[in-house]
Amino acid sequence: MDALSTKGQLDMARNVHDMGSINKMREAIASGDETVLQEAAEQFEAIFVQMMLKSMRKAQDALADEDSPFNSQQVKFYRDMHDQQLATDLTAGGGMGLADVIVKQLGQTEESYTPASVIRSDGNLSSLNQHRAESISQAQDVALSSHSMGSKSAHKEAMFDSPEQFVESLMPHAEKIAEKYGMDAKAIVSQAAVETGWGKFVIHSADGKSSHNLFGIKANSEWKGEQAVVDTLEFNGLVPQKQKAAFRAYSSIEDAMEDYVRFIATQPRYSDAVKAAGNATEYTQALQNAGYATDPHYANKIMSVYNSDRLNALIPQR
Repeated sequence: MDALSTKGQLDMARNVHDMGSINKMREAIASGDETVLQEAAEQFEAIFVQMMLKSMRKAQDALADEDSPFNSQQVKFYRDMHDQQLATDLTAGGGMGLADVIVKQLGQTEESYTPASVIRSDGNLSSLNQHRAESISQAQDVALSSHSMGSKSAHKEAMFDSPEQFVESLMPHAEKIAEKYGMDAKAIVSQAAVETGWGKFVIHSADGKSSHNLFGIKANSEWKGEQAVVDTLEFNGLVPQKQKAAFRAYSSIEDAMEDYVRFIATQPRYSDAVKAAGNATEYTQALQNAGYATDPHYANKIMSVYNSDRLNALIPQR
């Protein structure tokens, strides 16, 4: 689209009485010209101003004299046309600043500009959702307190300085476990990498002590050891939700590995995973099918790490 045709479409779109102005503006935006984006932003600002004027007119009409000649349908029709064009003229000269915000939001021309979607946790209607979020949080606190009395508040931080150190520290223990139980050591390390972000997000207690929980195993009623309560991300279908949960804490990587295998072997729902322990693809899919994690892409994420050049390059050659 050349500059002349683009300008012509914008000129047509500026006329709010043109019924095809929206389509013309859409075609003009497709040109990718920054000037076009500015014009489109001004059009949206004009629509906003027009809505305000319309609301003001309705408030005025409620108090108007029904017998007044200025309250006829004909007068209102031309008045609305005037308000529409007035809204366009007001926004064309700088307006209320809304157009500039739209340009920054859509064009992202300033590195310092942070979209509202990044700042706000729920992306929309935060004030209306605040009470519901607080209620959920309180309910979680009550539920956790019933079986997590004495648990220290926890947070997630790095347990390893690098992916290299992560693999170097885990692989010997994983190989030992794999040989003992007929599992794939590489699959074990891959799952731990997904659960902890290559060791960058491991649960630590308030005093900085690592929980060594490498597999995201929660502290259910059967767990008698130490535990820590931390925020976690669970999926409700495809929607991630932030929740609080109590997780198991171990004294070492070896203890964490042993409990992981014991957890899988003693839970009837993981029987298919136990049968496929030697096949990484079938094993991880069986874990997902049994509900090990709520992430619908859990198995794919593990196998993505398993097959990655990154992991293969970090596995020590023996």
